[in-house]
Formats: sequence, C-alpha cells, structure tokens
Amino acid sequence: MNTLKFSKMHGLGNDFIVINAIDQQLELTVSQIRFMADRRFGIGCDQLLLVESPQSAEADFRYRIFNADGGEVAQCGNGARCFARFVRDAGLTEKDTIAVETASGIIYPTLQADGSVTVDMGRPRFEPAEIPFVADERATTYMLSVPEHGKVEIGAVSMGNPHAVMLVDNVDTAPVLELGPLMESHPQFPERVNVGFMQLCESNHIRLRVFERGSGETSACGTGACAAVVSGIRRGLLANEVTVTLPGGDLQIRWADEESSVWMTGPAEHVFDGEIAWATLQNK
Repeated sequence: MNTLKFSKMHGLGNDFIVINAIDQQLELTVSQIRFMADRRFGIGCDQLLLVESPQSAEADFRYRIFNADGGEVAQCGNGARCFARFVRDAGLTEKDTIAVETASGIIYPTLQADGSVTVDMGRPRFEPAEIPFVADERATTYMLSVPEHGKVEIGAVSMGNPHAVMLVDNVDTAPVLELGPLMESHPQFPERVNVGFMQLCESNHIRLRVFERGSGETSACGTGACAAVVSGIRRGLLANEVTVTLPGGDLQIRWADEESSVWMTGPAEHVFDGEIAWATLQNK
C-alpha cells in the first residue's frame, strides 16, 4: 500500500479526516495524526476518524476518534453523523440504522431521507467520578476557581466525554479563547474537558460556542450541544426539544429525562476523497 486513502467530511464545519481501516490495515502514530490534522502542512481537520471492524458481536462497526493533537477520545457527535454517512456511501452497509461501537459504548446513528443523521447519544452522566470531575458530591452546578477569572459557575456532564457548560449573556463577546484553555486543563477535570459557552435565547433555542480539548474552538461540537441542552434542562431553563445554533449551523437536540438517551439530529457532508503517500507519513 503506497498511499493511504481518506475522505474529508464535516458536520456544520466541524471537519474530519475519515479513514476506512477495514480495507486498509494501519496503525497511526500520534505524530502522524498531528501531521495529517495540520492545516498548513497536512490535510487539515479537527478530528481524525477511523472506521474499523467491531470487537463486539452486537455492533456493525467500531468507531475511533483522534483529536488534532493526536490524543484518542471516546465520543464525537458530529463525527458520529459523518461516520454513518461514510459507511453507507462507501457501500460498507445498506442499513439505515447502524450499531457503532465506541470507547464509551454502542451508539445507533440513523440516516434520514432528507440526508440528515439522527444519533442516539446515550444517557448523560452526572456523577463526578463518571465524568470524571473532582467534587465532593453530585450537583446541578459547581463553582470553579479559574486563574485571572475568579469563580466560574458550570454544569458538569459526560456525554461519553467530559463537558463543562457555562451560561453567558452573549456568545459573540464571551471570552472563549481566553477562558477556554484555562478551563480545558483545570485540575478538577483530570482528563481535561470540553468547555461550552451557552447563550439562552428562548426555552427551545440556545446559541453555543465550544472550546474542545485537544482541538481548540470548533465550528460545531455535537456532544457539546447535547451537554449544553442537558445542563440547561437540569437548571430549569430549557424545554425538552432545543435548537442549538453553533457557528457552523443548527443541531436539533431532544432529551426527556435522566432515564433517557439524548437524541441529536443534524447534517453530515462529504467534501472530497484523497490519498496521501505513506512515504510522507513515514517521515513524520
């Protein structure tokens, strides 16, 4: 295999390199992933997604996610929609609903007739040890001490990855690029955290910006949208069905109660297919 084939996809501008690792056997190093994710010297992406054969008999595929810094993470909502679109378009399945194995459990993306994809993102987790988050007990919100910013109120939620959700007056003026990196590596989040800045518009509409661990601010974050809506519902601010407006566009999020999964619907777009020489990667 002289070249590595890939597809470039995005969900609301959250962009991905998607690689069929079923027909192409490969093991990528952290430095190779960082190179491919680089927007000047490589291909460019927020995350790299691998499509693999499942390890569980209950799943159709295995889904692995690597951030731009090369670190592997357990879940990515926009990536899940692109994953479903990819395996269908590549002829790897004819199913509308696909069982996809992730590091945080099996998810079930469903391809809709209009081209959008709905994903059962699973039940949110609030126990500090499951997020993980260092706190004495579970609470709806917590106060964090952040250097140069004082006390910050957050909701802490796991959607298969950790999220801190802040309520802000206006996402356009929120200190995303200043506060995001400080909170991402806050010592109370031992595995780092994705930081959401949520503006309440109506009970069924929010605006959101997300600073993602290992990638920085992205155009959209599916798990971040789920976490924000869940946190808003728990605070008594939001209805059970919410439109989340991110810089890249809108997602529809539904959550009934703590015994229920969070459901996300949004687009998944194929941009182009390409190949990169293995000789180039082997030098990285």
